Amino acid sequence: MQMTAVSDQHQASFDTMRAAMVDSQLRPNAVSDARVVAAMARVAREAFLPAELAPVAYADVKLPIAAHRTTNLPVATGRLLTEAELQARDSVLLIGAAGGYAAAVLAALVRSVVAIESDPILAESARSVLAPFANVTLMEGPLAAGHAAAGPYDAIIIDGAIEQLPQALIDQLAVGGRLVAGLIDRGVCRLSVGRRSAGGFGMVDFADFDAAHLPGFAAEKGFVF
Repeated sequence: MQMTAVSDQHQASFDTMRAAMVDSQLRPNAVSDARVVAAMARVAREAFLPAELAPVAYADVKLPIAAHRTTNLPVATGRLLTEAELQARDSVLLIGAAGGYAAAVLAALVRSVVAIESDPILAESARSVLAPFANVTLMEGPLAAGHAAAGPYDAIIIDGAIEQLPQALIDQLAVGGRLVAGLIDRGVCRLSVGRRSAGGFGMVDFADFDAAHLPGFAAEKGFVF
């Protein structure tokens, strides 16, 4: 998958579209963490997409990037990052790296990022475009497995919607750590946040938002959140 090479003559247009995304999508929808807004205002989303999708990089829609895969909505990513209450010292696990955009935004916010991608083509593209980000490690593997070797993590960002949250990911979260994800409940996606305590883990919904569906998280038959 060839990623976007942006010419100087188009840069001003992309900058304008990025500013419009911040003003019309993020700020009106409770993306209120100033650090998250600033990072998303700087990171060139078009650089993490196939070249043919660059003109719509900042549209408020899911974009097709691989077989049965789409990008997450910018506002959904922004809401998840905001609710994660990220700190500069944090070690973060990102589930669903896709083309690398969310990992690049996280790189500006936290100490270290381990980004997991299951699609080989997406993983290859993300690894290439994320090479300049010294605090990001891209790993290819099943999304639901995470990467326990680098845990425990201060925060886990599941950048999309899942049917079932596996215990394997909860186990990789440090005590006091936060986990955010879109949870699909009877066909409705609800963005949710949870925190692990010494006594257990629980999640609460904070917004109904469409989000990109991630593979490998199908609920067992009869499973209900």
